[in-house]
Amino acid sequence: MNYIEIRFSIDPEGGEGEVLAALLADIGFEGVVEENQLLKAYIPESEFNEENLRDMMILAGINKPFGKSLIAEQNWNEVWESQFEPVVIAGRIYVRAPFHPARNDIDFELVIEPRMSFGTAHHETTALMLEYLLELPLEGRSVLDMGCGTGILAIMAAKLGANPVVAIDNDTWAVSNARDNILINNTPSILIELGDAHALTQYSSFDVILANINRNILLNDMKEYCKVLNNQGIILFSGFYLNDLPAIEQAASQNQLRLISYKNKNNWVAATFAKSLKE
Repeated sequence: MNYIEIRFSIDPEGGEGEVLAALLADIGFEGVVEENQLLKAYIPESEFNEENLRDMMILAGINKPFGKSLIAEQNWNEVWESQFEPVVIAGRIYVRAPFHPARNDIDFELVIEPRMSFGTAHHETTALMLEYLLELPLEGRSVLDMGCGTGILAIMAAKLGANPVVAIDNDTWAVSNARDNILINNTPSILIELGDAHALTQYSSFDVILANINRNILLNDMKEYCKVLNNQGIILFSGFYLNDLPAIEQAASQNQLRLISYKNKNNWVAATFAKSLKE
């Protein structure tokens, strides 16, 4: 499969790359790589629409030139994985690819084949969600990971004792990637499924829900998540900016959720809510 590569010059210190990466993911780009002061984004040639890209830039107030190239078919796993470096979260979680050396001086090791799926802990939202998981009492609790990407959050939940764990994503590549990562990390009890919020009708309830997606999907699907969240259950939202938090909190309150706390890193937010049914 041929891909289109889009290139932007960025300020690596100002969080500009993370903002662009999220916006590009919203319009179908499957992978983003930062190299010094350059951000490269990739999308299948058959799915690229330059008008959509320019419309997104106008709506986001992005006024800068970009480069465009056609990339002939190649081994995209190798290209993508070559950009993946190990990450340590909160001094307790070591996230690495299979080709990186293991460590025995840390509490948890997550081995992630990144491929083209979101979730390697390099992005602030994944890192913040992992930090929150370390703080939750998950032993024996049921967990749902919506928009699971690589499966990293579901895998971490399972390693912390959560059971059962269900992971759902609407991207076939992500589901395949998550299945592989589940096996690599010896967490085979995780149930992985292709689908979106409509897939939740087959499940009764969960104690904890993880949803690291984006603002629009969270606002659109929050009601469906809450239908399967136990009373006094916890839901973690991420994938949005600090200035989006009021809108997320307002929608949450309409779904019997109250804000417990939030974390902010480079303007990205992860927030914890608890469900409390009115008597």
